[in-house]
Amino acid sequence: MLVDSPPEPSAKTAPAPPRRRAVRAAGLFLSLAVLVLVALASIAIGAKELSLEQVWHGLFEDSGTYGDVVVGERLSRTVLGLLVGAALGLAGAVLQALTRNPLADPGLLGINAGASAAVVTAITFFGVTSLNGYVWFAFAGAAAVGVLVFFLGGGRGATPVRLALAGTAISAALYGYLQAVMITDEAALGKMRFWTVGSLASATSDIIWQVLPFLAAGTVLALALARPLNAMAMGDDTARALGAHLNRTRALSMAAATVLCGAATAACGPIVFVGLMVPHVVRSFTGPDLRWILPYATVLSPVLLLGADVVGRVVARPAELQVGIVTAILGGPVFIFLVRRRRTAQL
Repeated sequence: MLVDSPPEPSAKTAPAPPRRRAVRAAGLFLSLAVLVLVALASIAIGAKELSLEQVWHGLFEDSGTYGDVVVGERLSRTVLGLLVGAALGLAGAVLQALTRNPLADPGLLGINAGASAAVVTAITFFGVTSLNGYVWFAFAGAAAVGVLVFFLGGGRGATPVRLALAGTAISAALYGYLQAVMITDEAALGKMRFWTVGSLASATSDIIWQVLPFLAAGTVLALALARPLNAMAMGDDTARALGAHLNRTRALSMAAATVLCGAATAACGPIVFVGLMVPHVVRSFTGPDLRWILPYATVLSPVLLLGADVVGRVVARPAELQVGIVTAILGGPVFIFLVRRRRTAQL
């Protein structure tokens, strides 16, 4: 069957590069404005209904009940949501570029599974009961799995396919271990039930300060990888001709994704679909240039995460749905749509 090829862009229809950059910059500025609005909504809206006047008093004047709710709970929760959302979006964008798979997400390389298995081990065998203790075990588990996947995927000779296969195999093994321990240890099951769905409800300033250095380092590293990952997207031979160091770029990309996803998972548990959906949607209007995909993902991923968190607080008042449940409910249909659209495009 013959398929008509799309018309060649003419000088009238193809925007000049400066105009395209201006449009993208304006879009990024608009995205920042939306992020500010969503962050304000996250502070103002919660499972406990407060008026705007009460929220204002809680933020700036009251150190009592309103201050405890607004500053002690909602503000910390919002800040953690901003950090974790940006980390998951960046990690997803980097992994999609690294594996050359637009439907990849941070769970593809087993990082979430490593963090979860480490937390179960900490609870069952070391008696860790506090969230402050979970953070370090979760981060150590994510980092260990990231290193293991990199070496099983070929080390310096790793390829996108081998990395994905190694991550899938390790994830399956670790989730089997996780389920076995949780079934045989009722105490571990009770303590893990809340953590594994992914939630911002336990956010505290201590947790934020513990993960902030890792999130900052991972963000800087991920943004710095935009140019070499752009070169790798054109194929290994072309990337070498352009001066890109393939092995170093793959190793640093794995390190950035592991640090970002590991710290985010350690802080609030595994949250799915954010790292998949946002970079994929962003790519539809920025094109394949990671110099724009990464900043947009950094800004719009917290919009999705905080928005989902606000929805979870409102729909089940006076209780709430954890943000991991809301993103899963939203992400399932979106993922099916993306897969079907991708399949249709290949036919």
